[in-house]
Amino acid sequence: MPDVVPDTMRVAVYLNNADIRVEERSVPRIGAGEILVRIRASGICGSDVMEWYRAPKAPIVLGHEVAGDIVEVGEGVGNLAVGQRVVVSHHVPCNECELCLAGDHTACETLHTTNFDPGGFSEYVRVPALQTERGVLVLPDSVDYEAGTFVEPLGCVVRAQQRAGVREGSTVLVVGSGISGLLHIRLALAKGAGRVFATDVSSYRLDFARRSGAAEAFDALAAGDQLPDLLREANDGRLADLVMLCTGAPSAIDQGLACLESGATFVFFAPPPPEKPLQMPMVELWRREVIVRTAYGAAPYDLEVALELIESGAVRVDDLITHRIGLDEIVEGFRLVAEADESVKVIVEP
Repeated sequence: MPDVVPDTMRVAVYLNNADIRVEERSVPRIGAGEILVRIRASGICGSDVMEWYRAPKAPIVLGHEVAGDIVEVGEGVGNLAVGQRVVVSHHVPCNECELCLAGDHTACETLHTTNFDPGGFSEYVRVPALQTERGVLVLPDSVDYEAGTFVEPLGCVVRAQQRAGVREGSTVLVVGSGISGLLHIRLALAKGAGRVFATDVSSYRLDFARRSGAAEAFDALAAGDQLPDLLREANDGRLADLVMLCTGAPSAIDQGLACLESGATFVFFAPPPPEKPLQMPMVELWRREVIVRTAYGAAPYDLEVALELIESGAVRVDDLITHRIGLDEIVEGFRLVAEADESVKVIVEP
């Protein structure tokens, strides 16, 4: 029996991490080529709690790691139907510009300006025609809504590792063991990395890193400047072939850069705060031919790969969910994610 769509819905309006207000709004009306999705689960992303990134856009309804049910289908939508369980990408590329044609889809201006209406911390979202056409994935029966919320974050990890070139037998160091870092550990191992090491400042998250397959998980505070020595001791005298930075803390950046083998790759998966100028040992990096690159977002193909990894069990995600909350508890959810201590994945269930 299809859902009866109400006239109004509840949304969580973000002002800052400590001020998120649940309000009532009209359910969006869809047009030709669009769909309406009832949100069943929406993950809180680490980027959602970066106030320097989010607050300037406030008031705004955030939430982009979503899974739900199609409850309305607009004229001309032929490949989707009411009742299907789906994940929806908030950003999609144009597939026509020079960047897209070169494979740099997540640098595409269209990708950076598209979104659904409103964000995923709401009961319903209107999916515009472009996203309906190329940003909707139907969930297999074996993948529930909660696992579906991992498609977007894992897709970002898939893209980062593909572009960084994770090689079979290589040594990977994941700096920061939040949800992104844990997904990086699991995917690197699934791709055949020889050894994966991790760091964090939280013993809670270090335990998750070990449970995710890290050969060793180092307390970043306790290790300090000795982290390279500890890594060599645990890795037969070698440093890392790839360092994946999953936290923007300046001290973490310094530690990661110090753990690079010559010819290694350093990936900014998480950015440092803009108010803190970043100093890098460029002469040393130049001399040792280190590659430094960034990774932003996921293209539709990356999301397809992520869903396949989740469906096959190659990358397990269900055991990373530590908290499930309703919209009325969303401020507490943001606190848990922002404090980055005793939580991993917080799921909002509107």
